[in-house]
Amino acid sequence: MPSQPAIIAVMGPTGSGKTNFINKLTGSREDKAAHHLKSHTQGIREFTAILPNNRQCVLVDTPGFDDTYRSDRDILRTIAEWLEKKYRNDVKLTGIIYTHRITDNRMSGSVSKNLDLFARLCGDKAANRVRLVTTMWDNAKNEDTAEGRVSQLQGNFWKPLIDAGACHKRFKNSQDSAWEIVKDLMGDEESVLLQEELVDAEKKLNETAAGKALYTQFQKLLHEQKEAIKHLSDEAKAQQDPALVRELETQYQRLEAELQRTWEEIEKLKIPFMRRIALLFSKRTRSRKVELPLPSSA
Repeated sequence: MPSQPAIIAVMGPTGSGKTNFINKLTGSREDKAAHHLKSHTQGIREFTAILPNNRQCVLVDTPGFDDTYRSDRDILRTIAEWLEKKYRNDVKLTGIIYTHRITDNRMSGSVSKNLDLFARLCGDKAANRVRLVTTMWDNAKNEDTAEGRVSQLQGNFWKPLIDAGACHKRFKNSQDSAWEIVKDLMGDEESVLLQEELVDAEKKLNETAAGKALYTQFQKLLHEQKEAIKHLSDEAKAQQDPALVRELETQYQRLEAELQRTWEEIEKLKIPFMRRIALLFSKRTRSRKVELPLPSSA
């Protein structure tokens, strides 16, 4: 009887090299769009490769948060629905590859958000199936600086995941390098926290650790947008130049529209009070959430 295919999900921020990694592994023609920060993957895409031992391997390309066309809530729902369907069919993940650009000189807000949501949907039990993969080493201007970034990631931002069993790998933008990372993941399958919450604990998406984290992120964004609108309003009142006032009014209207969208997303993620009480008595999951020490400015 042939063994079950190895299922490996590839996650990470938009533009961090997820699609390029899969293309290198499978030998597909490299898509130039994958090198830019504009989102290339809008839905879940599965690619099949054959391992050297003839075992089938399914690489799953997922969209990053801060997608060009879709809200973070929609992205989380897309990933959650795929994970839930697999888990209900008794299919667990063999591994998860999380990509991070080594060329990033700081943890930007979008990168921090992606990492936070990833850690919370993953949980501690599946962490040993996670490979934190740094990409774009061929674009690093100074290798010593890049190595310093790895040390900072391992000792700070990634530390809770690494303590739970995850480990770092370098992707050298070659097929051999991609295969080495995938072969290192071969082993037992594991469920992620989000799957256990949705299926075993029968939670709705907004009641999961990842859903709650997204709700908190939207609340913070709402506060920042309100502050920006107040600042623009004060600045417009102080200006005498009509052309500059018109430009500020245009920015004000744009921010007002963004604030409205953020408010609508928050409303959709709210958990009613009585439901929050009921959740106190809901079934516990095997896995626990992983919280990261992310910068407060993220």
